[in-house]
Amino acid sequence: MSESTAREYTFGTLVTAMVTPFTEDGEVDYRKTGELAEKLVDDGCDGLVVTGTTGETSTLTDEENLGMFKTVQEAVGGRAKVIAGSTTNDTRHSVRLSKQAADLGVDGLLVTAPYYNKPSQAGVRAHIEAVADATDLPVMVYDIPGRAGIAIETETLYRLAEHPRIVALKDAKANYQETTRVLANTDLDVYSGDDGLTLPLMAAGAVGVVSVTAHVATAKYRALVDAMLAGDLATARRLHFELDPVQRAVMSHIQGAVAAKLILKWQSVLSNSVVRLPLVEPTEAEIAPIRADLEEAGWHLEA
Repeated sequence: MSESTAREYTFGTLVTAMVTPFTEDGEVDYRKTGELAEKLVDDGCDGLVVTGTTGETSTLTDEENLGMFKTVQEAVGGRAKVIAGSTTNDTRHSVRLSKQAADLGVDGLLVTAPYYNKPSQAGVRAHIEAVADATDLPVMVYDIPGRAGIAIETETLYRLAEHPRIVALKDAKANYQETTRVLANTDLDVYSGDDGLTLPLMAAGAVGVVSVTAHVATAKYRALVDAMLAGDLATARRLHFELDPVQRAVMSHIQGAVAAKLILKWQSVLSNSVVRLPLVEPTEAEIAPIRADLEEAGWHLEA
């Protein structure tokens, strides 16, 4: 585990995995993107992932991905770390897009395991290292077997941690024991990739969270992360409990980007909750438990 202070973490400590705002007719809304990035940073984020899973990257063109990187960099560059979700399951494509992202001035790259292909661990390592070798940017590896179809095994993470530009791990494996091994045996800055596991992972040495729910509760997540970094477990535990129903509202009922956009619309941060196929906006039946969770948190938002 890195012993650096919070100010020295490469990617910050509260990182929101941004949604990609769309216009009513389904085009990328770059103006609203810049406004959202500024709001998130004003409210406490010191890092932003742009066009990751929550940013619906799989339905964006390369031109749109690059437009998102440029927009967010121009909006908050220098105030927060801009991390480009620049990888796919095609290594050559990932290398090309990552180089283009670097040319736009982003601060780092988020690199996932290749989804759908199901390569061997040797293939996973070669893919991630090829992207890391392609630019001078620091890399955050993203381990999310539920979406990628394969896990990045702990021994593979040990080897990846030896690469000079692979400095962080977004851990969404939900395997506390394996994450503990990574924390104990590497210098990677580990981030919780599961909003609800922020407190326990930070208790073991994670440096923060890459969050979807932080879109709608940024200040409270900032307070939770800061309390954990300061060793104030009582405050962190209280905030963890207060955030629990909000996390459930965003992450438990429908796809996270869909829920986050819906709540951001209710908060008047976004003007709509448009998503791209194959994602669709929620039905009334799907909305009901989201409202119930938010009401449990004391939130009463108007549609």
